[in-house]
Amino acid sequence: MRIFFAVKNRQNSIFPVISLFLGVFNNCDHLSLNNMMKFAAIFVLTLCACLPLSGQETFQPKQIDGGNKGIIYNQELAVGFRLHTNGLALGVEIGQLKTYYLTQFIHFEIGELKHSREVRQSFDFPSTLNGKVSRAFKYGKQNNLYVLRAAFGQKRYFSEKAKKKGVAVGLTYQAGPTLGLLKPYYLELFPSDTSPERLPVSTKYSDATAERFLNIWNIYGASPWSKGLSELSVLPGAHAKIAMHFDWGAFDEYIKAFEAGIMVDVFTKKAPIMVEMDGIENKPYFVNLFINIQFGKRW
Repeated sequence: MRIFFAVKNRQNSIFPVISLFLGVFNNCDHLSLNNMMKFAAIFVLTLCACLPLSGQETFQPKQIDGGNKGIIYNQELAVGFRLHTNGLALGVEIGQLKTYYLTQFIHFEIGELKHSREVRQSFDFPSTLNGKVSRAFKYGKQNNLYVLRAAFGQKRYFSEKAKKKGVAVGLTYQAGPTLGLLKPYYLELFPSDTSPERLPVSTKYSDATAERFLNIWNIYGASPWSKGLSELSVLPGAHAKIAMHFDWGAFDEYIKAFEAGIMVDVFTKKAPIMVEMDGIENKPYFVNLFINIQFGKRW
């Protein structure tokens, strides 16, 4: 009669005893039934004596690292200010933490896109008629382009920040629709010699006013910003962004993050920001480098 016993951990004190008895038993086919019963009784008593020692060696208490504590967050809310090469934006981001390193979010923002050829200038001379100083203006500008963006995106962390002063590094990307709002840009122009008006008149660019609007000697200054708000027109489009994400509180309650990346806005037609002249051309797309600062909270 042969008995085979598989042993996985031979460092335990009970396993050498079992192996010894099994070796003897496997080579005792000539023993009588009475002797085999005595042998079995000795084996059981020896096994019972070894069990306490085996238990002491097997179930060693483990130290619990009390310093490695954390809180599981499910959602986050952050407000961000982004400055890019042709404008700026203010946004809010609502995220859901899917895993330790992955966050999905929706993003809403409002901002402005500018033409690369816009130049702010001012004559800074007072009017002898009303005593006010002229406002700075942008020569050749015909519309302001404001944008409302909504997007779905993800944020992935590459590394875990250190316990105290580390920075978690990741990648964030998003895409979604863009609603462009064109507001006519008004200038205050001196009245013509034939006009009965004596004060500067707010005027927007059109085919009828092009000659006077583009004559810099007719310009007194820019009209108030609110001028033209009732004449908004819509320019639909889409956008996408990708950036490196640096978070000083990636796994903390409060968000303190910085981003640097590239963004693209594309519209269904050219965005008429400037009057097209002297090599100035409007385009249906904008490519910008940007930096973004975020502050928020997780819960």
